[in-house]
Amino acid sequence: MAVVRVHVAGVCNTDLEIARGYMGFRGVLGHEFVGSVEQGPDAWVGERVVGEINFACGECDACRHGLGRHCPTRQVMGILEADGAFAERVAVPVANLHRVADAIADEAAVFAEPLAAAFEILEQVHVKPALRCTVLGDGKLGLLISQVLRGAGARVRAVGRHRERAEMLRRLDVDAVDARDFDPEAERADLVVEATGTARGLELAIAATRPRGTLVLKSTVADPIGVDLSPLVIHEIQLVGSRCGPFAPALRALERREIEVGPMLHDRLPLARADEALRRAAEPGALKVLIDCR
Repeated sequence: MAVVRVHVAGVCNTDLEIARGYMGFRGVLGHEFVGSVEQGPDAWVGERVVGEINFACGECDACRHGLGRHCPTRQVMGILEADGAFAERVAVPVANLHRVADAIADEAAVFAEPLAAAFEILEQVHVKPALRCTVLGDGKLGLLISQVLRGAGARVRAVGRHRERAEMLRRLDVDAVDARDFDPEAERADLVVEATGTARGLELAIAATRPRGTLVLKSTVADPIGVDLSPLVIHEIQLVGSRCGPFAPALRALERREIEVGPMLHDRLPLARADEALRRAAEPGALKVLIDCR
């Protein structure tokens, strides 16, 4: 294990759900962070790092097949049986650490974990140039996914409810549509990504996917979902669950400034006011709230 002195941590929707009782977690929240290694192997001490959140056993069948994030006995930082990064220091397995290039500011590096989750889609689905993609949701993850898919050459339509976020996406060559004007069946897409964080999002996503298209689920919703799944069979839609992802392409994209995260920064509060940071992050229209742990 390494002990990381946390510089900045980010609040995400999962943190808010856990604070409301999701997963029954008891401990320190937070899994999006950037910091410096204080204790650990000599090669790592002093390095600025981000870290993957799944602490795997390294010995089971899943781990032997490179699926540590699905290790049945894994701990998950700030989510399952492992304290998180809303703290001055956090313990992280050395195998989970990734060095951060000097060109990446802390305020950008803190996006590495959710950006890696966005890049996971490219690991699971072949995104060829001009592929028609619809991203449902213009929250933090939806904005990152739209940029990643556009960077892969896809034709991206993002569906959301915030004018300023739509303007940001249009500057990045993403077609942004107001959710109130969105007709999911008017122009069904080859690839649909559900990132609304709502139970209703799955129903819309199914309707927006063309026959034999692919639907990627990115939302983890604590509430029960009642949805008619028969269209998946009738239209032969491929359903893909997608969670954590690769840090290397995320860090490269941040270093090359291929992903714009500046407009997503909403507020920054010190660790002593972490409870207020959670409240700020839960406000309607809020994007990324940072907790300064130094």
